[in-house]
Amino acid sequence: MTSSTRTTSRTASPVSTDFDFLVGEWDVTNRRRTDFLDEASEWEEFPAVSHGTRHFDGGANFDEIEFPTKGFAGLTLRLFDRETRLWALHWADRRTGRLFPPVVGGFEDGRGEFYGDDTHEGKPVRVRFIWSGITADSAHWEQAFSVDDGGTWVTNWHMDLTRR
Repeated sequence: MTSSTRTTSRTASPVSTDFDFLVGEWDVTNRRRTDFLDEASEWEEFPAVSHGTRHFDGGANFDEIEFPTKGFAGLTLRLFDRETRLWALHWADRRTGRLFPPVVGGFEDGRGEFYGDDTHEGKPVRVRFIWSGITADSAHWEQAFSVDDGGTWVTNWHMDLTRR
C-alpha cells in the first residue's frame, strides 16, 4: 500500500498519540549494514542515546539521538497531518546539516509503516521505516532501501530502544 492511500484504523480525532511512546530517555542498540544496498554486507553494532518530546497535543514529536562512538548525532521531527491522518517523519543529521526527504505513513495494529523517496550515494532509493514491538519500555525501528521501487528491500538498519 502506498503512503498516499494508507489510512489508519482510528476514528477521526484532532490529534494523534501514535508517537507518545517515544517521550523520554532511551538507550539504543544500533545494528546497521556497512553497505546499505548490499544485503550480504557485514553488520556493525554501536550504542546511542535518544531523548524524545511531545508537542502540539500529540500532533508533533521530536527526538534527538547521539551516537557517541560514531561522533555524530541526528534528530527526527514527526508531524501528524490532521487532514490525511498520516505522519511525515523528517530526519536531519549533524554531519550534513541537511533535512532529508520525509517518509510518510501511519500505524495499524501497533505497527507503523512509512515510505518515501531519497538518494543513497547518488542512486535513487525508495525508503521504508517500520516501528514495531512497542511497549512502555521498549520499541524496535528498522530501515530498508529499495532500488526497484519497492519490488525488493534491503533492511540496512535496526534500532532496539530500551527506556532509561
